[in-house]
Amino acid sequence: MRLVLPPVASLQPAMSWRARITALIVACALFMQNLDSTVVATALPAMARAFHADPVHMSMALTSYMLSLSVFIPASGWVADRFGSRSVFRAAIIVFTLSSVLCGRAGSLWFLVLARILQGMGGAMMVPVGRLVLLRTVAKSELVAAMAWLSIPALLGPVLGPPVGGFIVTYVSWHWIFDINVPIGVLGAVLVTLYIGETAGKEAKPFDWAGLGFTAVSLVALLIGLESASRDVLPWPESAGLLAIGAAAGLAYWFHARATEHPLVDLGLLRIPTFGLSVAAASLFRIGIGAVPFLLPLLLQVGFGKSAAESGLITFASSAGALVMKPAAQYALRKFGFRATLVCNGAISVITIALMAGFRPAWPVAAIYGVLLTGGFFRSLQFTAFNSIAFADIPPAKMSAATSFYSTAQHLSLTAGVAAGAAALEISSKLFGHAPPSLGDYSFAFLAVAAVAMFSVPVSMRLAADAGVELSGQPVR
Repeated sequence: MRLVLPPVASLQPAMSWRARITALIVACALFMQNLDSTVVATALPAMARAFHADPVHMSMALTSYMLSLSVFIPASGWVADRFGSRSVFRAAIIVFTLSSVLCGRAGSLWFLVLARILQGMGGAMMVPVGRLVLLRTVAKSELVAAMAWLSIPALLGPVLGPPVGGFIVTYVSWHWIFDINVPIGVLGAVLVTLYIGETAGKEAKPFDWAGLGFTAVSLVALLIGLESASRDVLPWPESAGLLAIGAAAGLAYWFHARATEHPLVDLGLLRIPTFGLSVAAASLFRIGIGAVPFLLPLLLQVGFGKSAAESGLITFASSAGALVMKPAAQYALRKFGFRATLVCNGAISVITIALMAGFRPAWPVAAIYGVLLTGGFFRSLQFTAFNSIAFADIPPAKMSAATSFYSTAQHLSLTAGVAAGAAALEISSKLFGHAPPSLGDYSFAFLAVAAVAMFSVPVSMRLAADAGVELSGQPVR
C-alpha cells in the first residue's frame, strides 16, 4: 500500500539521502569559494614582499578575481544547459582547484593576476551551477532544508577568511592560502562523480554573444566605479564616468534583451512575482549584510585597537549563530509562511546591524557576542528564505537562466554593500574632519547600511500571503 502525504502536511518530510549528500557537496564547494574570496586579502602584504611589489598594487589580485566572476557568471546558465549541470559543476571545481595551485606557485604579480582570472572563471561556474544542481536534484518539499545548508557557507566564508588567513600567513606561508583548496577540490570532484546524476536542459539555445558583451561592460564598469568611488582610488569624475558607462551598458542590454529570443540574462523572469520580489528584496538586504564583514573587523582592529586574532575570534560569533539556524528554518517557514518570516525576520536582522553602531570598547565582550550570535542566526534564516522562495515558481525549463540571474544579482549587491560601507565611512570622516575615522564614523556607517537593508522589508511585504506554501508546508488558510 502506498502512503500519500497531503501537500499541506503539518510536518515537513525529512530530506532524502540523495538530497542531503547533494546539499553537502554543493555547500562545501561554495564554502571553498567564499573562504577564498576573503582569505586572500590577509595574505596580500606577505605576497607583496615576496614579489618585491608595491602593496597598493596587490589589490589587483582581488579585483581581477571579482571582475572575472562578473563577466562569466551570466553565462553559467547557458553553459550548464549546453554541457550538463553535473559536468560543468565538476569541471568548475577542477578549474578552481588547479588555478588555486597556480596561484600558490606564482612568482610575480602578473602571474598571480592571470591565475586569479582563471580562478574567477571556475568560481563563476561553480556558484550558480552548484545551486542549479541542487535545484534539479531535490524535491520542492526538500528545498528549504537544502537551501539552509547553502546559506551557511555564504556566512561562514567572509567571517572565517580573515582569522584563517592571518594564522596561515603568520605561522606557515602565504602559499597555503591557496593550497588549502586542493584537498577540498579533489574530494568535491570525486563526490560529484559518485553521487550526483547528470542533468541538462531540454535544448541548447544559441549563445547570446552580444548580451555577454553588454553585461560584461556593465558589471565591470559598475563594480570598478563603486570600488573607486567608495575608496577614493580614482578622482570622482572618473568614478562617475565608470558608473555612467555601466548604467548605459545595462540600459543597452535591456533593449537588446527585449529584442532577442534567447537573451543571456532573461529579464522576463522578473515578471514572476516570487522571483522578481525576492531578487529586489534580497539585493537590498545583501547590501546591508555585505558591508558588515568590511566594517566590523575595521571597527574592532582600528577603532578598538584589538589584534587581528582577537578580532577574528569575535567576528566568528556571527557564524556560530548561522550554524544553529538550520533546524529552525523549516519550523519558522512552516509556522508563519514566507511573507511573514521575511518581513519580521528581516526587521530583526536589520536591528542587529544597527546595534553594531553602538559597539564601544567599554562594552562587555559577552554583549558583543550576544548581538553577533543573534544577528548571525536571523540573517542566515533570511538568506534561506530568500534563496528558497526565489525559485518556488520557476518552470524547469527556466531554472538555469534563473540561477545565473540570481547569482549575478547576488554578486553585484554584495560588492555594492562593501562599497556602501566604505563610502558611508568616508563621508562621515570627511564631514566631521576625522582622520582616521572615529568611533562615531563607524556608527554612522553601520546605521547607513542598516537603513538600506531596511528597504527590503516593505518589498517583502508585497509577496502573496500564500507564496511558497508548497515549499514551506504551511497549511492553506
